[in-house]
Order: sequence, then C-alpha cells, then structure tokens
Amino acid sequence: MQTSPRKIRLGSEEHKQVFCRFFLDTHDPYRPEDIAWPELNDEELERLRGLPVWNQAVKTETYTALKVQTLGRLEPDPLLGEAVRLQGFEEGRHADILRRMTDHYGIDVEPFEPLPPPADPTWAFMRTGYGECMDSFFAFGLFEIGRTSDFFPRSLIDIFDPVMQEEARHILFLVNWAAFLRVRTPLLFKPVFDARRGWCILSQAVEHARLALDTKPSSQQAFTMKSKSAFGDFSLRTFFELCLTENSRRLAPYDSRLRRPKLVPTTIRTVLRFLPRHSASA
Repeated sequence: MQTSPRKIRLGSEEHKQVFCRFFLDTHDPYRPEDIAWPELNDEELERLRGLPVWNQAVKTETYTALKVQTLGRLEPDPLLGEAVRLQGFEEGRHADILRRMTDHYGIDVEPFEPLPPPADPTWAFMRTGYGECMDSFFAFGLFEIGRTSDFFPRSLIDIFDPVMQEEARHILFLVNWAAFLRVRTPLLFKPVFDARRGWCILSQAVEHARLALDTKPSSQQAFTMKSKSAFGDFSLRTFFELCLTENSRRLAPYDSRLRRPKLVPTTIRTVLRFLPRHSASA
C-alpha cells in the first residue's frame, strides 16, 4: 500500500531546501544559440508575424529578467540566492530566444527604454511572480491549442515547450518562496507582509482584467487573454477546462509536497460552475 509523502512545514529549513533544490535540479541547460529554427512556408510565416504580441513579449521578458536578477544578486541566503539567480538567468534566456526568433523570421520589434534596477527587489519579484502565475495559467491552455491545431509546425512548437515548462517551475518556486518568507516574517510584521502581498496580487489581477477588456486594435499587452482568437473558434468553457488540465499537467512532475498556485485555478473552477455546458464560443 502506497503512503502519501510526509508533509513539509512551510517556512522550515526543510521547506527551503526542497523548493530550492527542486528548482536547481530541474534546470534544463539548453542554449538559445543552438536552436535550429525551422523553415516556415509563406502562410506559416504570415501567421507568426501576424500575432500582435512580440513587442510586448520581448519587453516583458527583458524587464522580468532584470527584476529577478537584481534580487538574485542581493539575496543573502546562499541557497535562495542561487535559485533566484538561476531563475533570473532563465528569464533572460527567454528574452534571448524571443529576440533570436524575431530576428530570424524578420519580425519587427520596436526598441524600448531600459529600466533601472528595482528599488525594492523583493517586492518587485513578488509582484512580477504573481503576474506570471496569472499569465502562465492561460498560456498553458493557449499553447496546447496551438500544438493540437497545427497553427504552427510541430518543430516550432517543440522549441517553445521547454520555455512553457520553465514557466511552470517559476510559478511553483514563487508561491513557495512567498510562503517561506511569510512564515519567516516576525509576527508583528505579518499584517504588513500580508497587506503588501495582497496588493501585489490585486494590482496584477486588476491590470490583467483591464488588458483583457482593452479592445484597441493596437494593444499588444493582452496576449494570454486575447490571442486565443487566432487559434480557432472554441467555447470559453472548453478553454478554461483545458487551462486547468494543462496547469495540472505542467506542475505534476514536481514534488507533491510543494505548495501549488491556487488563486487562478480556484477562481476558474468557480467560474465554471456558472458557465453553461454549451456556452457560446469565446
């Protein structure tokens, strides 16, 4: 008879060891310069260039890398610092992959101003990380639709699958890092910590809702909420159910004792209770 793994006490030294070691040990050391970009026919190239996301995607990954790398340089705990620096490296690698892809396929990316390092790296990482939790949940579903719809050739999809899996690792690390920090915060300051973390989550939720409702044709920021229209016609229920399935699948390989992101999956499960089984196409 198989027994459930022993639970980890959040905030303990064991918890830190497990969520940091999981992250470090599952790193994939691929190199962007080794990627062999597939040849695309005219129709595939038009589809790729037509997605209104590349400016924002490159800028977001570049800014995210800066925030994470800044925290990694300043983190005094050796193990936490090593893990955060690795995530910063991976975020920078995502930006590098996007730059190489857009260069290779002749996709114009507008120049953007560099940002200074964040003044408060811990909370910049917190806010960005919760934004990634929201983005990744929907991106997992979109990516699977892109894969099964043959919207792009499988060879191109395969290049970005490791990137999607890294996003799953990033959000898993984030929620455990945040839980660890909360437990380690002195009791007197826990209300302040909870208020600031709550504001990080709320501000990201409001921003994502605003972008999802932004109907301006020039808007390139609502990628995970809007670009699903490019992959065909499917119902909102179908999309949400697929996101839940893919979110669980992406996180399944990792230690089951680690805390999982709950806010978006729980919210979507609640929404599904009120959506008809044959809801209108989104």
